[in-house]
Amino acid sequence: MSNLLRATLKSYLSADRLIASFPHSVALLGLRIALAIPFWRSGMTKWDGFLNLSSGTRYLFQEEFKLHILGQTFAYPAPLITAFLAGVGEVVLPVLLILGLFTRFAGLGILAMTIIIQLTIPDGWLSFHLPWAVKALSLMAFGGGKLSLDAVIIRLGMASPDRAATARASS
Repeated sequence: MSNLLRATLKSYLSADRLIASFPHSVALLGLRIALAIPFWRSGMTKWDGFLNLSSGTRYLFQEEFKLHILGQTFAYPAPLITAFLAGVGEVVLPVLLILGLFTRFAGLGILAMTIIIQLTIPDGWLSFHLPWAVKALSLMAFGGGKLSLDAVIIRLGMASPDRAATARASS
């Protein structure tokens, strides 16, 4: 191997190690926020007050939204219940993601919602649904990271009772 190739390879590996040293917890926090924002915004449009679905939401789920399955379209089963669950999910799951609480389960919920949204709006795959699905899968695989309440729970759960009490007393 030539000296130039060795030097280039060495520089590449050094730069790669430097980039890889970026804290994973910061990347996972960014991923949680990026996935939470569009769902939160959508959830905020579904309500007219506390647990009161907006008339627009009721109309969309009863009249407009259809499931596209195997070339056929089907009305939503129990459209008002589906709308209510979607609205609750679009508010609760983003909050859990931002907090990093039950992150893997929140990611699973967002993935399930994304699949249903894809069946409702098939044209959104490349622009929206695929990135949402990949973000949700990543959070399911890697969890919330060190900057999450999940990490706090894990640290407290893995500490001995005496150490957990000391940690709580010192904070």
